[in-house]
Amino acid sequence: MSLSDTYFAELSGALRAAEIHRPCLVLDLDRLDHNIAAIKAKFADGLALRLVDKSLPCLPLIEHIRAAFATDRLMNFHLPISAEMLKAFPDVDLLLGKPMPVAGARHALTKGVLAGLGEATSRIVWLIDTEQRLAAYGALAVELDRELRICFEVDVGLHRGGIGNPNALARAVALLTAHPRLKCEGVMAYEAHIGHIPKLLGGPAKARAKAVSLFRQYVACLGPDQRKILNLGGSSTALLYDSWVGANELSIGSAFVLPTDFDVPSLSQLQPAVFIATPILKVVDVQVPGLDERSWLLQKLGRLPRRGCFLYGGKWMAKPVHPLGMKTDKTFGFSTNQQFMALPDDANIGPDDYAFLRPTQSEFVLQQFGSIQVYSGGKIAAQWAALPFS
Repeated sequence: MSLSDTYFAELSGALRAAEIHRPCLVLDLDRLDHNIAAIKAKFADGLALRLVDKSLPCLPLIEHIRAAFATDRLMNFHLPISAEMLKAFPDVDLLLGKPMPVAGARHALTKGVLAGLGEATSRIVWLIDTEQRLAAYGALAVELDRELRICFEVDVGLHRGGIGNPNALARAVALLTAHPRLKCEGVMAYEAHIGHIPKLLGGPAKARAKAVSLFRQYVACLGPDQRKILNLGGSSTALLYDSWVGANELSIGSAFVLPTDFDVPSLSQLQPAVFIATPILKVVDVQVPGLDERSWLLQKLGRLPRRGCFLYGGKWMAKPVHPLGMKTDKTFGFSTNQQFMALPDDANIGPDDYAFLRPTQSEFVLQQFGSIQVYSGGKIAAQWAALPFS
């Protein structure tokens, strides 16, 4: 047995002992703690961590990491989750990671999920990406007769919106005089693109240098009392920076559990810590409907696997990792009920064994199973409730 086989055999035993015979999301707490230690070791001195809650949508999971870093800074992307965070963590400071429609903010604050939370909603920092949205939030603050904290989203090369250049930010900052109920707290930049820039266009190092240079130019547009939040980074980039970057906080979320989209060089010291586990319902010699026993013709041409299995559930945003050599296959299409997977000819598995897949992302996927099975010390040690979608 390889180490991987040993690991999944032990995890399978833990699931059987816990009598979990359905698709589930497993969090390896020991691996998570390894990742926490590795990230702390590489995290830039003097900078604060802002946890990205959409990538860790579970209150005990957030609290576990929050406590390790002694941080009260969260980045939030969905107002119903904002409400949950404000209620769960009395001292948390919430920076929205995307601009909210002003009508949605109004409804949430007056009639919806944030109504009735009182002063707790003053811990939200609303994101502003255009002069038009700045004016709209200025009007909302007057309408509600309250101060709204804001942060400007700035573009440092990702080109996903936001204030487009330092001159545009300087104009927006100047416009704040017309909106005295808005309090500027700083800027937020996201640069997930830098690791994907090809060498032909300068490569990641040049893209990172450009992003940092732009970020510093944006910061220079702010007054001394407008620099409480100088936010940069993301899971794939935050550990590339030292204190010289010009930020005072870095955002990280998915890296703590390492889904496959974050298998990048900057996170090479981290371990996958979340898996989808699901029973194998059937192991079959593959025949194509219609061809039946003549399916060997396609198999001889390499167009069809000889062996396969059907999983309990499927069509997740995830990649198979166990049994070794199991692959997605479109012979029977893709199913959320019984997903067909191709198997190597020599796969030693049977019905009721477990298959394991690694999520490609942690956001959304961690919420699909209702609860998270926490694996530690060779057993399922706890169940943590995932946050609902809404």
